[in-house]
Amino acid sequence: MKNKSLFLLVSILVIIAIAWGTFLGFGSMDAWISRLALGLDIEGGVAVVFEGEQGDLSNQEFDQLLEQTKAVLTRRVDSFGLNEPNITRSGSNRIRIELPGAKDVDAALASIGKTAILEFYQVNEGEFVVAGMPVTGDFPGKLLFRGDSLKDAGVGMDQYNQSTVVFTLSKEAADLFADASRDIVEKYAAKVGQIAIVLDGEVISAPMVEKVLSTEELMITGNFTPEEAISLSNLIRGGALPISLQEVQTSYIDATLGREALSKSVFAGILGFVLVVLIMSIRYRLPGVLASIALVLYTALLFLLMILFRATLTLPGIAGLVLSIGMAVDANVIIFERLREELGLGKSLRSSLRSSFKRAMTTIVDSNVTTLLAAVILYYFGEGPIKGFAITLSLGILLSMFSAIVVTRSLLSYAITIPALRKTNFYVKKEVGHEDNEAL
Repeated sequence: MKNKSLFLLVSILVIIAIAWGTFLGFGSMDAWISRLALGLDIEGGVAVVFEGEQGDLSNQEFDQLLEQTKAVLTRRVDSFGLNEPNITRSGSNRIRIELPGAKDVDAALASIGKTAILEFYQVNEGEFVVAGMPVTGDFPGKLLFRGDSLKDAGVGMDQYNQSTVVFTLSKEAADLFADASRDIVEKYAAKVGQIAIVLDGEVISAPMVEKVLSTEELMITGNFTPEEAISLSNLIRGGALPISLQEVQTSYIDATLGREALSKSVFAGILGFVLVVLIMSIRYRLPGVLASIALVLYTALLFLLMILFRATLTLPGIAGLVLSIGMAVDANVIIFERLREELGLGKSLRSSLRSSFKRAMTTIVDSNVTTLLAAVILYYFGEGPIKGFAITLSLGILLSMFSAIVVTRSLLSYAITIPALRKTNFYVKKEVGHEDNEAL
């Protein structure tokens, strides 16, 4: 019994230490906390809600296109390099985007909301178009292909050291482009024709065609700044939005307010933890002390798993963590009350310990499973912060059961094998049971 409990405890500690050192290192607390992904309410940033225009689409068609739109928005937002952006459906026709840590909010929103329909036109003979010209129903050109025929896009430089957008065409689009350039060269003879590149109904570039262009790699020039070239290439790479979006709500959260809320939450958590340790130790004596040690391991393991699974820490998530710690304490209270009852009947420590865990197991599992089911329902039907609360609560519940059933039990099982810790009054008050019962 002693060797088994000791081996289990050492194994748990070694696994946690190895995982912690491998993924987090053994630096300062600030370095560990910096590895956590912080949510919008802590990191600060912007949250924007877009509403899709259904038009004549059926509900099923609109729902499918809205899902495709969400995927396109996800690719666009990922290109910003922000920390854990969150994109979710909100209701039947809205998409909510959270951008923690966003600095240039206006530029981000402008890029996100663009429909980004890219089109290539062969300009009619005798016509001339310039950048900035709107494309209407009587646009003087023939549509060749759209942006979905592009395989990739990036940023380059021309011979004048100006930023450009370089893109790669699919085989079909490259053939169409070659045919159009050949047609221009053969038809116009000495004249120079144009290929107009149109983004969201506006000409952004209209290069002259002087020779047949048989290549899959092309370049868009247009006096772009480096930032504009990067933004345009990201839009092209992300793809066009299947439906038009209207910005209906935007909210900004200052990082200072979020950090202040986090500091208060951490302080409240530490204060609550200290009070729990004191109450547990006074009320339940040695088992309370051992349970407090188990809670420390529980907190470390929970922190580690949140970083490994890249869980985003939000204020509702902190509430879920605090609640799960309460569930872990509750499980220990149930076990220790059973232990007091068993010792009060005059049983030995080993027998009382075995019976207390056996009697408490059903109650602990039932209460935790019930709460876990509630968390699953919250995750399935909830949005944004509600999902964050449900995730952290679920993870905390599973770990709290492990802490109470495995870690606390192993600590107690090992403790009763130590001669100096076999006195009954280490576990209950002297008036309960037999003061000097050291039998195992």
